[in-house]
Amino acid sequence: MAATDETGPAGQNTTVPGTPPPAGPPVDPAPRADARMPRWLPRAMVLALALIAVFQLGSWAFHQLTGLLINILIAFFLALAVEPAVSWMAARGVRRGLGTFLVVVGVLVVVAGFVTLLGSMLAEQIIKIVEDFPQYLDSVINWINAHFHTELRRVDIQENLLRSDWLRNYVQNSATGVLDVSAQVLGGLFRLLTIGLFSFYFAADGPRLRRTICSVLPPARQTEVLRAWEIAVNKTGGYLYSRGLMALISGLAHYVLLEFLDVPYAPVLAVWVGLVSQFIPTIGTYLAGALPMLIAFTVAPWYAVWVLVFVVVYQQFENYVLQPKLTARTVDIHPAVAFGSVIAGTALLGAVGALIAIPAVATLQAFLGAYVRRYDVTDDPRVHGHRGSGGAGAFGRRGRGLFAQRRPESGGVEPAAAAGVAGAGTVGSGAGGAADAAGAGDGGTAGE
Repeated sequence: MAATDETGPAGQNTTVPGTPPPAGPPVDPAPRADARMPRWLPRAMVLALALIAVFQLGSWAFHQLTGLLINILIAFFLALAVEPAVSWMAARGVRRGLGTFLVVVGVLVVVAGFVTLLGSMLAEQIIKIVEDFPQYLDSVINWINAHFHTELRRVDIQENLLRSDWLRNYVQNSATGVLDVSAQVLGGLFRLLTIGLFSFYFAADGPRLRRTICSVLPPARQTEVLRAWEIAVNKTGGYLYSRGLMALISGLAHYVLLEFLDVPYAPVLAVWVGLVSQFIPTIGTYLAGALPMLIAFTVAPWYAVWVLVFVVVYQQFENYVLQPKLTARTVDIHPAVAFGSVIAGTALLGAVGALIAIPAVATLQAFLGAYVRRYDVTDDPRVHGHRGSGGAGAFGRRGRGLFAQRRPESGGVEPAAAAGVAGAGTVGSGAGGAADAAGAGDGGTAGE
């Protein structure tokens, strides 16, 4: 037992006399006095701080200039829209500055005329409603007294309304908000002036602007920029002109209907329907038809039904007959894509995005279409939505060959698989290539 105790942990730590002690753990050498910081570290820190400062400054400047950038974007698209008309006048000897001025003045006259007509109609309607309000209120009070056996009087209602705290608070808040409304009006006028000036400069100095941009690019890039610019001009101008023509046709058609039904303010309502129905895709016609229906309802309830029927019928005529012919060479995009682009533009830039979304998407689609390689589609019934004879069973028999495995004993594939591979390799050759592929598949050698 004593020998066992000596060989325990305590015995292991003892050293035999005359032997050197065991080596301890390695000790790091003392740092030298001349050790320095790497030379690249201070420069890297300064560069990182400079990049962070530049990013913060750029972010602050971008947020401060967001309004100006949006105005410039609107002005650029307006300049693209009037570019065809300005170029047409310049080709006939009119200076670009004068031609741009004439086009801009013409657009302003049309817009001012529409706003004046619509404002006069609304003002007259408001005045008429205010004058007839006591009669409407008497009729409502008489109906309530007759059906609910009450004794309401118009004089009591007016006195309670005038003495109410709600009306007093509303008048005070409206009086304090007059300055805010005035500031918004002045800001809107200044924004319109800014957009008009930039649009004029972009359209009048279009060639100079293109030369300035191309002067900092290599020749290959210059060709791409000029091509993209030309596509943008064609698509934007074509979109506005085609929509304007369809707005004119829609306004004339609805004007004839409203005049036939003897609905008041027929010219203004026709212009309203024409503009709103064309520049708000897919649902614009129904939104625009709500106002004529309301005015027609005040004349006779059945007139509102006739207006609704005409709006629905005309929308179908426009979608399937008129619009494909007018927009075949300008802005030929799917209605679902147009509606989605309007929603996306509204989410990004509000009403401005809704106006420029369709020409922007059409320009992008036309520009990318030149770089996307397209092939002839094989003459397969499934392309046209037909599943072929036999339904799912026939498709199953055809589809099994697509997943056939190579047989080790024969060194080939099943005939159906060979036909599928050959057909996939000849997509660009049309129906003839598909037929050749099918023949090769029957022989069992197309896979090799």
